[in-house]
Amino acid sequence: MAGARKNAPPREDVLAAAMNMIAERGLEKLTMAALGREVGMSSGHLLYYFHSKDELLLQTLEWSEGRLGAERSRLLAGRGTARERLDAYVDLYVPDGHRDPHWTLWLEVWNRSQNADEDARERQVAIEGAWHRDLVALIAEGISRGEFRAVDPDRFAARLRALLDGFAIHVAIGLRGTDRGHILSHVREFLDESLG
Repeated sequence: MAGARKNAPPREDVLAAAMNMIAERGLEKLTMAALGREVGMSSGHLLYYFHSKDELLLQTLEWSEGRLGAERSRLLAGRGTARERLDAYVDLYVPDGHRDPHWTLWLEVWNRSQNADEDARERQVAIEGAWHRDLVALIAEGISRGEFRAVDPDRFAARLRALLDGFAIHVAIGLRGTDRGHILSHVREFLDESLG
C-alpha cells in the first residue's frame, strides 16, 4: 500500500543506532534528522518518542550503561581476587581511547545537565550510584578477606571514582600524553599504594 506508515523500530534499536552513529561519525553528526534517516523515521516521529535531543541522549546513555552494568556485574561476580576484579572494574571504567563513544556521550550529558530538570538529574545519579555501589562492595569484600588494608570503602570509592573520572576525561578528549595504557598504570600504582 503506497504511502502507508511503517511501524516504528523498537526503542532499543533506535538507541543502538544513536550509539553507533556517535561511534562512527561523532556526536556532532547525531541530529534527529540524521538518526531518523538511519532508522527509517522522521525527526518529528523521533521527537514524539523522545521529546528532545537531551532526552534522546540520556536514554541512549541509560541503554549503554545497562549494557556496561551487565558486563560489570559479570566481571565482579567472577572468580579471582578482589584486586583482580578491581583491576577489571578500572579497565571497564577507563575509555578505550580518544573519542570513545560511551565517554563522548557521558561528557555531553554531563555538559547538558547544567540545565536539566530534576528527573534527568536523578536518572544520572542512578547511573553514577550503580558504579559507586559496586565499587564500595568490592572494596569492602577485599578488606574483609584481608586483601586490602582497612579503609572506609565509601570514602575510598568516591575518591577513586573522582580519580578515574579525571583520567577518563583526559583519555576521551585525547589530551596529549594521556593514553589508556599510561592511565591504567597510574591507577594501578595508586591502588598498590593505597590498598596494599
